[in-house]
Amino acid sequence: MKLYMTPGSCSTGIHILLEELDLAFEAYIVNLPAGDHTQPDYLAINPKSSIPALVRDDGSALTEFQAIAWWLARSYPRAKLLPGDADGEARVIEAMDYVVGTIHGQGFARIFTTDTFTPNPADHDAVKARGREIVERGFVIMNAALAGKEYVAGHFSIADAALFYVEFWADKLSIDLPKHCRAHYQRMLARPVVQRVLREEGYR
Repeated sequence: MKLYMTPGSCSTGIHILLEELDLAFEAYIVNLPAGDHTQPDYLAINPKSSIPALVRDDGSALTEFQAIAWWLARSYPRAKLLPGDADGEARVIEAMDYVVGTIHGQGFARIFTTDTFTPNPADHDAVKARGREIVERGFVIMNAALAGKEYVAGHFSIADAALFYVEFWADKLSIDLPKHCRAHYQRMLARPVVQRVLREEGYR
């Protein structure tokens, strides 16, 4: 398989899942600031011009964090990256979608890609401030979901890989994580696979 990724981005979560599953794959760096995601060769793989993208052994490409994570969990069930019951699986997907769609897609996106939300530079500070509000509220919600648990589903799942990458961003931006999210982040950092992935991506 081939993972198209950018170090320190949301694709780090997929990188973690691939390593947790001990799967053989090739990593291809997509340099977003350089515009690699808009080049014809990458658009042929992922016309959405986004990361991550996973090209599977049959040559087909899968995009979107949630879809790739779910496919990996269902394709390799022995790793138990999803709960075995329908309600448990739904709860994991619920948390993962909230992290990716809201904390990342509505919150951090306003901070990292401010100009896509407004063409007026005079509005940039307000957009970033709104993004930070969304991020902070999102962590409050996830903090409550983690109360009394080490991981989102009680054990490591695909939702934890998603939550980790936004916790990582918060740490880098000095955004305070509430108690249970901070404990989750530290727990994730202690996992050997996460340590290896961060080293491979140049962060540790």
